[in-house]
Amino acid sequence: MRDLRVGFQYLVQGQRWVARHGKQYGFGLIPGLITLVLYIAALVALAVWGPDFVTWATPFADDWSSPWPGLFRGLLTAVLFALALALAVITFTAVTLLIGQPFYENLSEKVDRDVSPDGTAPESHLPLWQELWISARDSLRVLARALVWAVLLFALGFVPFIGQTVVPVIGFFVTGFFLTEELTSVALQRRRVELRDRLALLRSRKTLIWGFGTPLGLAFLVPFVAVFLMPGAVAGATLMARDLLGEETTGEDERNRVPAAGDPAHPAPPMFRKPGLGA
Repeated sequence: MRDLRVGFQYLVQGQRWVARHGKQYGFGLIPGLITLVLYIAALVALAVWGPDFVTWATPFADDWSSPWPGLFRGLLTAVLFALALALAVITFTAVTLLIGQPFYENLSEKVDRDVSPDGTAPESHLPLWQELWISARDSLRVLARALVWAVLLFALGFVPFIGQTVVPVIGFFVTGFFLTEELTSVALQRRRVELRDRLALLRSRKTLIWGFGTPLGLAFLVPFVAVFLMPGAVAGATLMARDLLGEETTGEDERNRVPAAGDPAHPAPPMFRKPGLGA
């Protein structure tokens, strides 16, 4: 339970950081606004043409007696739109990060420099096109994993009682995990941490990740909120990535800092430990 609170603290610290750096916050809003316009257009198109698509996809219901074709297709249309909304929440971060790669890389680097004892930030030393390719490739791999969970949870949603109580809660935690993976990828990819290792690192402290990503996923359900929270979410994810890797952090956020992955209470997984952190 303690790590849930700690993860939420990182989310708050990230919002505080961008609040103190208005210029970075302003630039960080641009990718989210672009993505929001694209998603609204897609959802509006689905709302307009979704019923026609469902009718086309279910010709076998044409011969059913009234009112069953309408009820059946209405239910399928509602399910289709609900899945689209869930997919929009899960993929919004990935698409926004891809569109805003230069913006968020710059923001994440400035966070690193601001809280680093020596005022430096890790660099990938990769050309922009290669960073974009890695980001797009990893996002698709994460999306594939998220879709497997989405299909599984959708199927479990038809189980009486469990589908209406337990499954939605699990869904929010799953969404929170994948949101956090996408957000921390900005800082971790710059440190040349591969996707497989990133997932292992996040799984090593799942409750911390849920504390950060689950409230953020719930907030993203509110229209337009995701756009305004994205810059702070990237900043908070950068702070959390530093602690997960056992990197020392100083500055104002240090006063509210919690034990890092390199601290004795939460040792970093062996593959991520750095010299001096112990075996």
